[in-house]
Amino acid sequence: MVPMRALDIARDRNLDLVEISPNAIPPVCKIMDYGRHKYEQAKKENEARKNQRTITLKEIRMRPRTDDHDVEVKTRKIQEFLAEGDKVRVSVQFRGAEMRHPDLGRKLLDEIAEDLKGTATIERSPMMEGRMMSMIVSRAPGWEPPKKQVPPPSSKHSSSAATKAPQPAQDAPVEDQAPSSTLATENSDTTESKVEDQTPSSAPTIEDSDTTGSEEAPQS
Repeated sequence: MVPMRALDIARDRNLDLVEISPNAIPPVCKIMDYGRHKYEQAKKENEARKNQRTITLKEIRMRPRTDDHDVEVKTRKIQEFLAEGDKVRVSVQFRGAEMRHPDLGRKLLDEIAEDLKGTATIERSPMMEGRMMSMIVSRAPGWEPPKKQVPPPSSKHSSSAATKAPQPAQDAPVEDQAPSSTLATENSDTTESKVEDQTPSSAPTIEDSDTTGSEEAPQS
């Protein structure tokens, strides 16, 4: 098609005539909305940049005579870095007389590599650099970090609420009834003591009647 004819068609449709392959014979052009095309292209680049992750090189340092517990902690930290997609440089630092025993550092790095077997791949084997012996490990292909399973909290709260709710209603009447029974026993004891107090009061009446009878006898 003649370029002027293609340009007239683009103007009639209120679009743009864009040259796609200028080096082709003949050159290839396309009728499109150029502004929309640039917008969609920028949007795709932003999405690709979001999904893109920068791999960083983390470093874990230790000594040739590091305690076994500390080595286990550092090994778990290496696994955390690998789970995030980073590479890790594992280094052993030598000081003073420790420089005479580089085999201790190599032995330590070999033990760590054995613990990370199946989790990490060794990109660079242990190498001595000045006072540091280090190796570089990366995430093993196909390895996925274990996912943490968190139990649902709703069921626990509902069951605990169901078991604890009836307890206050059952305990309350028992505590209210206890003082009433005690009061009843105390009232009965008081009644009995009153009866006992009345018995001695009747005794003087009988003695007075006897005394009156004895006084009237001589007069007859």
